[in-house]
Amino acid sequence: MPPTNMNPNHQPHAREMRPTANGDHHHGHGLTAPPPQRHQAYYPRSSSSSASFKGCCCCLFLLFSFLALLVLAVVLIIVLAVKPKKPQFDLQQVGVQYMGISTSNPSSFDGTAAAVTTTPTTASLSLTIRMLFTAVNPNKVGIKYGESRFTVMYRGIPLGKASVPGFYQEAHSTRNVEATIAVDRANLMQADAADLIRDASLNDRVELRVLGDVGAKIRVLDFDSPGVQVSVDCAIVISPRKQSLTYKQCGFDGLSV
Repeated sequence: MPPTNMNPNHQPHAREMRPTANGDHHHGHGLTAPPPQRHQAYYPRSSSSSASFKGCCCCLFLLFSFLALLVLAVVLIIVLAVKPKKPQFDLQQVGVQYMGISTSNPSSFDGTAAAVTTTPTTASLSLTIRMLFTAVNPNKVGIKYGESRFTVMYRGIPLGKASVPGFYQEAHSTRNVEATIAVDRANLMQADAADLIRDASLNDRVELRVLGDVGAKIRVLDFDSPGVQVSVDCAIVISPRKQSLTYKQCGFDGLSV
């Protein structure tokens, strides 16, 4: 039988008693309690993505604002350098090719017949005139004209229309533009028919009005400016017997021929 250690000073290994924060004791073999596990805080990504989106929007807004200001500055510089002026579009000549008036009565007035004594109930007017316009461009750059339309009227009643195709005009130039209006038996009712017959037979003068709007744009470096309107408003008087123009007035300038 093996001898036993009878040393009175020898004591078995005792478990350490360590107090905890709440006063309790735990047994351990020299090992400390594991540290409490820390949980990392979670922040949602929506706030950061929203901030970056707002930043991009601000940058795009500033970029577009800068580009708009740059374009505006360039346009102002061009306008100040060019100093655009309104083009001129005037009616220079009117050639009467044919004018005939017929009434509801058996007799008709064609410019050579005698005056109609009875009051007609209706009358029709046939007319063919050729108009020569002069377009003047006083600017340093070219002008682009759109399609122009003209209307011939008798006492506020439209009789016929004519159109002129669009064209381009060089700087500091003058160009002639022709338009022909053909009226084929435009009917007039009793009151207007009586006025037409009286003007043609008694006075030998039929006063017509030519109205039109001409659209034009100034072209600079292949860019067109906002459109401007050039209005044409002319009064013309035609002699049915002579089949010719006797008076023309456009705007404030009158011209008798």
